[in-house]
Amino acid sequence: MAVSKKTNTIIFWILQILGWGLLITINTWAEIYFKQNSQIQAVYFFFEGLAFLILGIGLTTWIRLYLKRINFVENQTQKNYIKLFIVYILVGLVFIITIITYSKLAFTSIHDEILPITARMIILTSVNIYIYIFFWILLYVAIKSIARMQRNKMDRLRLEASLKESQLNTLKGQLNPHFMFNSLNNIRGLMLEDVSKSREMLTRLSEMLRYSLNVNKVDAIQIEQEVETVANYVALSKIQLEDRLQYEQEVDESLLQVKIPPMILQMLVENGIKHGVSAQKNGGKIKLIVTDNNQEIILQVNNTGTLKSETDSTKIGVDNIKKRLELLYGEKATFILKEVENEVQAVIKIPVS
Repeated sequence: MAVSKKTNTIIFWILQILGWGLLITINTWAEIYFKQNSQIQAVYFFFEGLAFLILGIGLTTWIRLYLKRINFVENQTQKNYIKLFIVYILVGLVFIITIITYSKLAFTSIHDEILPITARMIILTSVNIYIYIFFWILLYVAIKSIARMQRNKMDRLRLEASLKESQLNTLKGQLNPHFMFNSLNNIRGLMLEDVSKSREMLTRLSEMLRYSLNVNKVDAIQIEQEVETVANYVALSKIQLEDRLQYEQEVDESLLQVKIPPMILQMLVENGIKHGVSAQKNGGKIKLIVTDNNQEIILQVNNTGTLKSETDSTKIGVDNIKKRLELLYGEKATFILKEVENEVQAVIKIPVS
């Protein structure tokens, strides 16, 4: 990504210098050619063109920075169009005032007389400058929009190309033979103590298996269904860990119908139990939090433990989650794994769709 941004910056400056340079060169040559019989010296047109070049490059570069700051290409809203129009008018005024003032000073310095500033001169200069800036903005937005469409197209192709591989990797993670083996063994042992409880656990296991098979057909699933799967996974894990595993959840009920990538919460909880709670002698607690901040859905799983005990398999799981979020949301989603007071916090933020 860094290389891409650097390349884009280099291309921008090449086009900026060549574009304005060619325009000013043609204008300067035309003025010298058509006014060669006048009393105005050619050196004046050279310095006037140089000032025009510097102002053109400098002010349009500032417009570019402003367009990036308001994220204009991605958010071409009425509000942003109004902002851009105001900036367009103000930058044009700065350009006009500066170039006329400079021309007057340069003319006086070279010819030892004052350059007459007429209404015709001001109008022609203003019209030319506003036309130049207008077409610069139009060309810049068009180029960036085309580049964005191409980038989105490539991202979709990447997502489609990795879909089968992602599904296979997801299946391997969901249909974890070790987890299934332990669950079945634990349920078999539970049958000798509590038949009703063992029957419930078998139902939960079958629900998990059915869910893991069905979610491979979709790209998003309701939070409510994800939370149910997490509850099934925790219940099965508690057969083995018993009182060593404590589970809490704080889920905003208004978000239950919101869709998120399937198995994301289950993967976070599974990681927290496997590499956090079960690694502690006295066990620990898993807490699932689902909330929002009006712009993002926040999925958080806290577990007892430390990041120091992180294994290679944990890193692979984290990398898979990051890669999956990047493919689905680009830079709009974030995943943070941090340790706070002997507790590991995994926080995913995804944009509200």
